[in-house]
Amino acid sequence: MTDSFNFDAYLNRIQYRGNFSPTLDALSDLLLAHTRNIPFENLDVLLGRPIKLDIDSVQDKLVHHKRGGYCFEHGTLFAAALERIGFQFERHTARATLFVPRSEAPRTHMFLTVFLPEGRFAVDPGFGALAARFPVPVPDGDESELQGDVPSHRLVQDGIYKVLRVQTDGKTTDVWSSNFEPDNLVDFVLGSHYTSTHPNSPFVQRIILRSFSGDKIVSAVNRDVKIRSNGETQSFQLADRSELRALLVDHFGFDLPEIEHVRVPGIPEWL
Repeated sequence: MTDSFNFDAYLNRIQYRGNFSPTLDALSDLLLAHTRNIPFENLDVLLGRPIKLDIDSVQDKLVHHKRGGYCFEHGTLFAAALERIGFQFERHTARATLFVPRSEAPRTHMFLTVFLPEGRFAVDPGFGALAARFPVPVPDGDESELQGDVPSHRLVQDGIYKVLRVQTDGKTTDVWSSNFEPDNLVDFVLGSHYTSTHPNSPFVQRIILRSFSGDKIVSAVNRDVKIRSNGETQSFQLADRSELRALLVDHFGFDLPEIEHVRVPGIPEWL
């Protein structure tokens, strides 16, 4: 239930002024507005703070305090908006395969599928720099149509799994796999607990950040930062935690003073 969901505050947060009918156009516009205005970040994990997935906690962090979050937080918030508008949708887990093969990957990613007259579409607002900013068609057969500009996404069938395949910078990457079984809310609590606490989780080991703003994409993994704008990429390293704090202010829309004392296992000099 989303009775405590402040829909108007959410719309203000994502600067959405579109229509509110459960259509493909509205879904596309809502997803784009969400990904442009709410960044991806795992800083609370590194600060040792619990990640709460009840709608009050998620909207307090991502909406009222203008923070970002990771997939479970983004998915929870976006699902509340879909429910309020009247979309028919399901919640799913996936095995993220950016860092490990599927045979070793737990179900630690959350995404949604939405049912529309045009078909079924995957929406995934919380996959960081490789997130699709448009609904991806779910194929009945082997493969969905290639969509988007950069990066481009499609779903392909691989046995019992559908795989989200991304093309960017001339490379093809399989980012997650799912059997598209509807999952229970407790499954996301379980996955989030692993993601935010297990020592083998990438989110416990490293900083992972992404923000979209117009044609600018800012991403960071540990100290390595990339800023893409107008077809050009600027790369640099953060010298210290104070530069990380400045990056958040300049490109992510919030200040986090305590980040100047964060401990990051993947950065030995920041331990």
